[in-house]
Amino acid sequence: MKLTPSQLAALQQQALALPGAQLEVLWGGVQVLKVEGKMFATFVADALAYKVAAEDFLALSGLPGVRPAPYLARARWISVASTAALDLAQLQAGLAASWRLVLLTLPKKVRAAYGL
Repeated sequence: MKLTPSQLAALQQQALALPGAQLEVLWGGVQVLKVEGKMFATFVADALAYKVAAEDFLALSGLPGVRPAPYLARARWISVASTAALDLAQLQAGLAASWRLVLLTLPKKVRAAYGL
């Protein structure tokens, strides 16, 4: 089942509730979520994309409704357009994990401010 606009909006609001998360509109309307200036998710009209752990990338990107994210696959991002394989709770957990993965690449002092 395709992600509906209301489901995408709810996922975006949940992701924005993460500490330090900010919304920026880039590239002609793509809604980009960032933490400390680094992207951790994108939302377009009918899909969302987020970073996943390297060891999960191949397994997740082969699921129904999930594919490597255009332009970001090298950085291990997936694009999700339906709930055929991942339900809303799994997508919410994926967004939180992406937020954490991005924070873990930042300097120790910044990570410490977020309790990591």
